[in-house]
Amino acid sequence: MMMEKIGQLDQELFLFLNSFHSDFLDPIMFTMTKTWPWIPMYVFFTYLIMAHYKKESWWVFMAVGLTILFADQTASGLMKPYFERLRPCHEPLLEGMVHNYGYCGGGKFGLASSHAANSFGVATIMSLTLAFKYPWLKWLFAWAAVFSYTRIYLGVHYPGDILVGALVGILSAMAGYFIMKKVRDKIYRSNISDKNLF
Repeated sequence: MMMEKIGQLDQELFLFLNSFHSDFLDPIMFTMTKTWPWIPMYVFFTYLIMAHYKKESWWVFMAVGLTILFADQTASGLMKPYFERLRPCHEPLLEGMVHNYGYCGGGKFGLASSHAANSFGVATIMSLTLAFKYPWLKWLFAWAAVFSYTRIYLGVHYPGDILVGALVGILSAMAGYFIMKKVRDKIYRSNISDKNLF
């Protein structure tokens, strides 16, 4: 009963947010939701990592890789087929009520949002590894929120899909960071021990 109520509130919030659209914003939001417009930003992140960590960059890149792997596989490989929650644009009960521009996502199911998981994962791992040097990187969470909101605007995700995806991304980044930090520390201690033998 509680889950039904939450689902109903989620649906109502979606319809409210999805109702704010315009012909001008449609193609902008559709472009913003894609990966390719953000490639220069990812290249810049690569530069920042290499500039700060230099020879130690490998473990940060591995942490980023684990973050995206955990986030994407948890959202798309595990949660979507398990929960089988239809995207708003696939929901028969909402036919004619959803503003769906472009396409209806990569599959029938939407919980959790891979866009939210991956973007919040990137924002979190960048904050964990570089925000102490570049505090402005914390603004990446605003980018992740806007990037994720495009999914509601386009009619392919409920707000609940976004919130769960964001949580998955944050936890994935924390897991990727602490796993690779432990690996790095273990290798570092091992190298010191080897040097002390000679």
